[in-house]
Amino acid sequence: MEITPGCILSVIDARGIALGSATFSSASQITLRMVSNRPALSRAEYLTEIQARIHAAIDLRESLIPQSDRDNASRLVFSEADRLPGIIIDRYNDLVVLQLLTQATAQDDVRSAATDMLRRRLSPATIVERPDPRVRVAEALPPIEGESLFADQAEPKLATVFTINGMHFAYNALSGQKTGAFLDQRLNYAAAAHYAHGSALDVCTYQGGFALHLASVCERVTGVDASRAALEVADGNLERNPHLRAKVDWIEADAFDLLREFEAGGQKYGTIVLDPPAFAKSKRAMEGALRGYKEMNLRAMKMLEPGGILTTCSCSQHVSQQDFLAVVAAAAVDAQRRVQVIEARGAAPDHPAMLGLPETSYLKCLICRVE
Repeated sequence: MEITPGCILSVIDARGIALGSATFSSASQITLRMVSNRPALSRAEYLTEIQARIHAAIDLRESLIPQSDRDNASRLVFSEADRLPGIIIDRYNDLVVLQLLTQATAQDDVRSAATDMLRRRLSPATIVERPDPRVRVAEALPPIEGESLFADQAEPKLATVFTINGMHFAYNALSGQKTGAFLDQRLNYAAAAHYAHGSALDVCTYQGGFALHLASVCERVTGVDASRAALEVADGNLERNPHLRAKVDWIEADAFDLLREFEAGGQKYGTIVLDPPAFAKSKRAMEGALRGYKEMNLRAMKMLEPGGILTTCSCSQHVSQQDFLAVVAAAAVDAQRRVQVIEARGAAPDHPAMLGLPETSYLKCLICRVE
């Protein structure tokens, strides 16, 4: 029997006992994604559940991050963590960005159901669907362009300025990585700034998230990224925050090349942040990823002054917290530095981790003192 991609199937165990209903993918390594403990869930019932769960997810975020002058951006829906596999929704001020990531969710009825609930709950200026090209390939979905699903005026508003921790950042709904920014690091930005001092180096700064927070307390901050476009946005964000005390400069460079050059040149810093992109996008890439994390941390430790602060991150879901701690510890041994872990952190609470689903604990952030 041929099964339609994206349909809803009843799931039974080896004894024939019904476990519930799941969406089916004909292409993904995850063939079934559970969406209900009720078997024989109809498509109409599924759409009703989607709206109810979006409503509940927004309730949770409003209790965790009340909208204010200091914070008006958050993740609203975090896929499986909100019982909405294949759906990501982020809010940036008055713009809402929707990602539909599976054969079951990347369909017009889900777009309509999600858009309707978001309009009723949030009254946004614009709702934009922003596809993830890599995921669409994995799901055997045709490529599509990002588009406005709703606008409160004739011309959709696609750019805004959002605020986290009282800092202002530019946002464009159709550019940048992920859905456009890294909201999962929101509280880690503030935590890193709490311990930072002296001159600071922010490696893989992207649009300046860590760098600008460090600039509120440090004397000088250098942000490094391989993307000129990202650094141009970072420089614009610097201008949006004229209260910052530090002198800030940007360097377009490969992170590994620059760290090797700076270490060889004897550069020293009071604070270094490492926030690279995911090195391990698959289990096969694990070995190379761990080597990359070790080299980056080793060189940073050698460049830190005694008592310096290292904030080091991994967003590779295939690298566990234990793996990451081990590789940072190995770097400390090779660097001949004594390292104290002050805080071991994860994603902000609008990205809740689910017990039994380690993929939701993808972000690791260690704040360390290096003697």
